[in-house]
Amino acid sequence: MSHPPKRLTLLGSTGSIGTQALDVVRSQPGRFTISALSAHSNAGLLIQQALEFRPAAVVIGDEKHYETVKSALAGQPTEVLAGTAALADIAGRPDTDIVLTAMVGYAGLLPTVRAIQAGKTIALANKETLVVAGQLITRLVKEHGVGLYPVDSEHSAIFQCLVGEEQNPIEKIILTASGGPFRGVVCRSWLR
Repeated sequence: MSHPPKRLTLLGSTGSIGTQALDVVRSQPGRFTISALSAHSNAGLLIQQALEFRPAAVVIGDEKHYETVKSALAGQPTEVLAGTAALADIAGRPDTDIVLTAMVGYAGLLPTVRAIQAGKTIALANKETLVVAGQLITRLVKEHGVGLYPVDSEHSAIFQCLVGEEQNPIEKIILTASGGPFRGVVCRSWLR
């Protein structure tokens, strides 16, 4: 018995995580469809993705690129939107099952909140959402009974280590400084 394809909204579709997610979609024909895509300013790649995946909507965050995207997708079945409010709107649309938030910084907070309130499963690559509003997000996830799955780097690794460990309490998790702004600072402080 086959299941209907999962409908995905990718917020940050032109970044590293977004493009990798689209590679997964390509490699799994019939398992996924793309409901909506967004990019901050990479209008060229967003247009290519929209032409390939034919989503119901795309959002270009930087409104100065709106006309470029709109004219490139004229005649396509894709609604073209722009700006912050549009990002939150597409995250809560009824034509999606899973929202992948792969945006940079706290810009992912409002769309994530809107998606949770709409009952969507959240694939969270945007760690900053948890940094700035972890208690709020956790409360909303519980209130709305949605799944929230970390899908990038350290927070995904921690999640994978903790799944099924309720009977085996973990006392400590140590994260290595594999990159980011504190890499050199942390390493130097250990060498002193």
